Amino acid sequence: MKRRDFIKISGAAALAAACAPKGSQGAKVSDEGPGEMVYRTNPNNGDKVSLLGFGCMRWPMVRNAEGRSVIDQEAVNEMVDYAIEHGINYFDTSPAYLQGQSEMAAGIALSRHPREKYYIATKLSNFNNQTPEASIKMYHDSFEQLKTDYFDYYLLHAIGSGGVAAFRQRYVQNGMMEFLVKEREAGRIRNLGFSFHGSPSEFDSLIAMHDSGEYHFDFVQIEMNYVDWNHADGRRNANASYLYEELDKRGIPIVIMEPLLGGRLANVPEGIARQMKQREPDKSVASWAFRFCGSHERVLCTLSGMTNMDPLVENVQTFSHFRPMTEEELEFMEEMAVQMTEYPMINCTDCKYCMPCPWGIDIPGTFQHYNRCITEGTYAQSQEQKNYRKLKRAYLVSYDRAIATVRQADHCISCGECLSHCPQSIPIPAQLNRIAKYIESLKQDTL
Repeated sequence: MKRRDFIKISGAAALAAACAPKGSQGAKVSDEGPGEMVYRTNPNNGDKVSLLGFGCMRWPMVRNAEGRSVIDQEAVNEMVDYAIEHGINYFDTSPAYLQGQSEMAAGIALSRHPREKYYIATKLSNFNNQTPEASIKMYHDSFEQLKTDYFDYYLLHAIGSGGVAAFRQRYVQNGMMEFLVKEREAGRIRNLGFSFHGSPSEFDSLIAMHDSGEYHFDFVQIEMNYVDWNHADGRRNANASYLYEELDKRGIPIVIMEPLLGGRLANVPEGIARQMKQREPDKSVASWAFRFCGSHERVLCTLSGMTNMDPLVENVQTFSHFRPMTEEELEFMEEMAVQMTEYPMINCTDCKYCMPCPWGIDIPGTFQHYNRCITEGTYAQSQEQKNYRKLKRAYLVSYDRAIATVRQADHCISCGECLSHCPQSIPIPAQLNRIAKYIESLKQDTL
């Protein structure tokens, strides 16, 4: 896509009024004071949805008395209370998140507030068992876990991979689409949509169903950020600019996932961060990514998976003093995206769908450590590199501290169990093997 097309689709200059905080159309937004959350109106039903949504895939975790990793409910309650108090009203979860714990934690926290204060979004995450019995049970269990008798936004989870054949297997042949459409007619589902991971052709096949009237989708959730806008993983994933344009011209509301690309855009390489700080010394690098997303008027909500109070407070501040990007700023974002693609990072968003590994390997932890070392400039590349010995030691020591020895990459046997679960289509065993070889080359000084 040419740069002028990038800017044309974004239309940032025309969005200033649409993106201004509620009650201050066109007014200058001050960075001082509490500000006011930005809301977007769902054109289908008039829902006033906060532009910042709470993604419930990264709730804070603690170890219980048995040593099991469980959600810290007290911390979740505190975060949800703060979010609702400061205008966030969209909460997105799934039966698959955090080994099945996310919905219950969300239900406990949210049910302490009046139901009209928030919108619930959850999903039919029937990856492992597509039988009608299992799928319907998952659907009904979500009502119980979330302590509600209706879903505001209900999604077919992570469709796209495998195209129409996979979609029909998970949702059509088992009667689930017919079932869900009837549930929408009955009012137990207010909006029915899907989250998408896949290629342009797979997306086109799904949208063709909408266009033909075979199935009507009320909204679509896509991965969108300033890197994926024009530079999505070319092996399989579609550029967000294409997905956005196709949904925009059909008037379909968009919910954004991965605005920070699994956290990578909150911790960009030093050279990129320096350029952002030169422009906005008092703003975080993450705020640039969020402003990019919010500067597109078809976006109904931008999800952020916030693990503790610090990013929650910061993100509320960004969206309570929201400034749409100018055309020049959008050009700058494209320049930053190009620079991001020059770093040899693994496209892992830390969603943990690949977990648990049957062999105990910490797959996302290994990838996150590798990416972090590249971002922070502590990645040893060759023995000729300046400070090679220091960088070598730093990588090996930090790897052992981050990942328990029995869970490291060299224990992968390439069983392939993880491959079908990765929404990014990362060749996980191959990448683990590459990291294992890299680490061994560091130990043997053969790099």
